[in-house]
Amino acid sequence: MLYGLDIGGTKIELAVFNQQLEKQHSERIETPKEDYEQWLRAIVELVKKADRQFACQGSVGLGIPGFVNHTTGLAEITNIRAADNRPILKDLAERLEREVRAENDANCFALSEAWDPDNQQYPFVLGLILGTGFGGGLVFNGKIHSGQTGMAGELGHLQLNYHALKLLGWDKAPIYQCGCGNVACLDNYLSGRGFEMLYRDFVGEPLSAKQIIQHFYQGQQSAVDFVKIFIELAAISLGNIITALDPNVIVLGGGLSNFDYLYQALPKALPPHLMRSANVPLIKKAKHGDSGGVRGAAALFLVD
Repeated sequence: MLYGLDIGGTKIELAVFNQQLEKQHSERIETPKEDYEQWLRAIVELVKKADRQFACQGSVGLGIPGFVNHTTGLAEITNIRAADNRPILKDLAERLEREVRAENDANCFALSEAWDPDNQQYPFVLGLILGTGFGGGLVFNGKIHSGQTGMAGELGHLQLNYHALKLLGWDKAPIYQCGCGNVACLDNYLSGRGFEMLYRDFVGEPLSAKQIIQHFYQGQQSAVDFVKIFIELAAISLGNIITALDPNVIVLGGGLSNFDYLYQALPKALPPHLMRSANVPLIKKAKHGDSGGVRGAAALFLVD
């Protein structure tokens, strides 16, 4: 059996899949945040419980909100202090007596979508998460590309460019501090959280993304005008990403990906921000929703 674990800042989910990536079982627990040994023990107990239930020693893949440095073997997970800067793969492998693999959670999301039968025809699948943050995963021919150190796909830490700042207004563009230590990272603009912060700062009303979208569909002018700006901001930013990477298909996940107007508006807004000969890639909604992270983590053992 294939075990996938989605390691979040507040919860850990383990899901068990067969070789066809069909889910057989899942369980969630709270994430231990302060004590490293407790964090390791929580994962080990989940895995061994699944071993007993399925009478096997399943493979263990982790999706983490960061990455494991390929050179040092240390995890860079700044929002889980207990596991940050620790040799998590080595320590878990010793305790579980088997190989443990890990990838960034956005990479796992992208891998899950790339392995879906509908997407296996595409050589290059780019997964983008528009959730609490904004991040990406790059999958070439069914394999994650994580780069030299493991941080490829950290698209949320690209920064606003000239055209984006011009759109938002030189003298009034909100410049947000990012958790990475830089400012104006896309993580704070194209995410669901960024969608809400921009609306608050442009319209002067703190609303949830769901409320903003509801107002948009109701035709409220402030929401309609804001969404027009947001679509253009997304087109500028995604245009840079598409120019650099030229994917065959872009799959969107995260809460904001449920805003169906994006799939109508973005393909129309993108061409002015691409090279003349470029094709706008197919942009589609993720098929596996909240299961994408654990499904992709389990799929790490389908890839050699």
